[in-house]
Amino acid sequence: MVKEIHINELKTLDHPVLIDVRSEGEFGEATIPGSVNIPLFNNQERAEIGTIYTQASPSLAREAGLEIVSPKLPDLVKKVEELSKSGPLVLFCWRGGMRSKSLATVIELMGIPAYRLQGGFKAYRNQVVEYFDNPLPVKVVVLRGNTGVGKTELLGKLRSDGYPAIDLEQLANNRGSVFGALGLGEPPSQKKFEGLLYEELESLKDFPYVIVECESKRIGRVSLPTSFFSAMQQGLQILQYDSLPNRVQRLIRDYTAIPNACAEIGIALERLVKTLGHVKVQELRSLLETNRLETFTELLLIDYYDRLYAYPNHPTAEYEYFIDYSEPTKASRELERYLDEKMAYAGREPDVLGIRHSAK
Repeated sequence: MVKEIHINELKTLDHPVLIDVRSEGEFGEATIPGSVNIPLFNNQERAEIGTIYTQASPSLAREAGLEIVSPKLPDLVKKVEELSKSGPLVLFCWRGGMRSKSLATVIELMGIPAYRLQGGFKAYRNQVVEYFDNPLPVKVVVLRGNTGVGKTELLGKLRSDGYPAIDLEQLANNRGSVFGALGLGEPPSQKKFEGLLYEELESLKDFPYVIVECESKRIGRVSLPTSFFSAMQQGLQILQYDSLPNRVQRLIRDYTAIPNACAEIGIALERLVKTLGHVKVQELRSLLETNRLETFTELLLIDYYDRLYAYPNHPTAEYEYFIDYSEPTKASRELERYLDEKMAYAGREPDVLGIRHSAK
């Protein structure tokens, strides 16, 4: 008999191998993060069976499904058997129905132990939705600052040093600006993004806080869950700043590492016509085309980004903490020391968060 497992029991398994047996289209739209796709039916086959189900009868649809899947079974079993060497198998489809049940039954007959997820992907999705329907259970530390000050870089340093940092732009495949999608690949669906964010938060649940970069509610094509965005707005706000020359060089370094970056930036410049006007955009285009990248980047920062975000580029008492990132190693160490001293009590002694400190 096929063993079933509840969504809340997944975390009790030691390195489970999640197998999504839905079509590649369903898998691409959203899945349980970390899952492997071994579709019983591909997109076209699934559509054909669905048509038979609605226009003929469920029994004829099952017969058609059996005819399609039968020749595939040996190959499917081999793939599953190979994956079983890495950990306990957990099969799932959309609602824990016939697709996962069918394959689980076959591999069990072949002597390969596996679980079937009760409720399928829908059960996981409900878990994610429920999580974000409630207030976030952790405090949020938000790095704020103008474009190019190194916020993403600092998040990476914090994460590598063991601090609970989450790169929202990486999860969204977008830097949250007019040039935000350059070099980051296809953006996730809203459901996929929420699943990735949920898994990040779950992996850091032993910390009383998480650290993120300031973002709008919308990042590219996806939106932050309302509860998460509210927690960001109410969280500890840290200002990060750096000199204009350092910001220029950092942006040039980051963007020129992207293949065909200048061509993509040239296309994206058209989106700034309404804000900057044709004359300014043409000036920027000329600088870009003649490879005067330093002047191009400096003007873009001064005339567009700094006006758009309008963060201070200097120390200020408006924020709970501020940090000069002109010396990245020194700055990250001072921030880590501050977090160690002040955030260990996040959620328990909120009054200590009102104390302002500076890193110079």
